[in-house]
Amino acid sequence: MSFSYAEFTTRNIGFVTPDQQDRLRKGRLFIAGVGGMGGAAFASLVRAGVGHIGIADIDHFEISNLNRQVAATMETVGVSKVAATVDMAQRINPEIELQTFGAEWTSLLDTITQTYSIIINGTDDTRATVALYRAAKHAGATVIDAYAASLPSVYLVRPNAQRPEERLAYPTVGCPPEDITDEMVQTCVRKELEYVLTHSSSRKYVDLDIAAEFAAGKRSRFSFAPMVITTGNLMAYEALALLLDQTTKTDDRGYFFNPYTGRTERPLPWPAAVLMGQLVRRFLGRMLAT
Repeated sequence: MSFSYAEFTTRNIGFVTPDQQDRLRKGRLFIAGVGGMGGAAFASLVRAGVGHIGIADIDHFEISNLNRQVAATMETVGVSKVAATVDMAQRINPEIELQTFGAEWTSLLDTITQTYSIIINGTDDTRATVALYRAAKHAGATVIDAYAASLPSVYLVRPNAQRPEERLAYPTVGCPPEDITDEMVQTCVRKELEYVLTHSSSRKYVDLDIAAEFAAGKRSRFSFAPMVITTGNLMAYEALALLLDQTTKTDDRGYFFNPYTGRTERPLPWPAAVLMGQLVRRFLGRMLAT
């Protein structure tokens, strides 16, 4: 059957106007990492009709990705995530324009951030993330990101907002990405976990012993499809709003969505955050010591 973009997007109309759909068709954005959250965001943006997307990933799909990554199937195990994701997108919208990057993407960040003013960060590589945020600030690009949490989350870092490494007091501030040590990476992980446990009820929905092992670098990040895919779609909503010049209430601190209570959890006000942060740090100290 012949492809028709108008027919492909006909059921979008009502959520967006025809003029807005045309803007999405002309829209451009970049996604760093198209495995879990980034891959879910990518899939929704492709189906929404976004016409120009740059993607980067250095990995190949593995069996362990099947539990949550939308382009991971038994047929794509062992296949480059970029190649499999491109194939998936072209099967949905043959007219989509895709720019792809592999391991070289971090060396091209100046060009990428000047080409794409909207960026979704789907990578969990600390060094790459630090470099991405610094380049985005310099180029005036906005980054959409999420926390490593058991609840879906999203935050939006505009060019003039604090970088996450500054806001969360990472030891990487002022350090060239190539000089970031493994010990510094683990400290960054713990700082993020501390923030998540302070400002959300994530602790209620995860095995804290396993979370402590992750924070100590003793196990890989653990993920669950409903959380990962929901997070990816929250990121996609933010990207669509930016493409359409719409305003959301999401800022550089973001929010957590609790599907168990049906509520949005936003960061605590300063006095409460200080008290809760002290309790969380003591708790994490005991957990990590154990």
